[in-house]
Amino acid sequence: MFNGKTDLLTAENSAIILIDHQPQMLFGVQSADRQTIINNTVGLAKAAKVFNAPIILTTVAAESFSGPLHPHIQEVFPDHKPIDRTSMNSWEDENFVAAVKQTGRKKLIMAALWTEVCLAFPTISALKEGYEVYTVTDASGGTTTEAHNTSIQRMIQAGAIPVTWLSVLLEYQRDWARQETYEPVLEIAKQHSGAYGTGIVYAQTMFGGHGG
Repeated sequence: MFNGKTDLLTAENSAIILIDHQPQMLFGVQSADRQTIINNTVGLAKAAKVFNAPIILTTVAAESFSGPLHPHIQEVFPDHKPIDRTSMNSWEDENFVAAVKQTGRKKLIMAALWTEVCLAFPTISALKEGYEVYTVTDASGGTTTEAHNTSIQRMIQAGAIPVTWLSVLLEYQRDWARQETYEPVLEIAKQHSGAYGTGIVYAQTMFGGHGG
């Protein structure tokens, strides 16, 4: 029986969506280290750029309450204006839904602040509309650890698939013989993947190899 969820992610079959990584939202995050969440989100954004996957950036009440998209994320796509909304659920914003449909992709890789609201709501809505949703758990954060973990479980029960930002990057790369993206992927890993990045630096320095 065909099951699209068993197809591995590629830049040709998926889109990456970053929702509400803004100051006011980040202030409320207590489920993980906030700088780590931003680091991971920037790594995910860079993955989209290197592989030329469709990217959607969206904010909520950027000018009146929540502030702009985090600058380190915006720097990856300096000419990409986020879709600003009033709705907590991105899927209730017609401009956002239009942007998703324009990608032509059925696999949506989504990260958001907060997990229990800005990730859970559009994830459940998109699943209902027949999309496959991959929630990037370590590029998302909730107001408490319980809120984050409970929401991840809620989304899994609805049919979402949890992933991490590094798994997306490496799933896109898939083969170290893929030379056109080999060096950029290693550079992203060195900048954003902590111990693994340190291992890549060591391998390159000592043996001239990669960290795969």
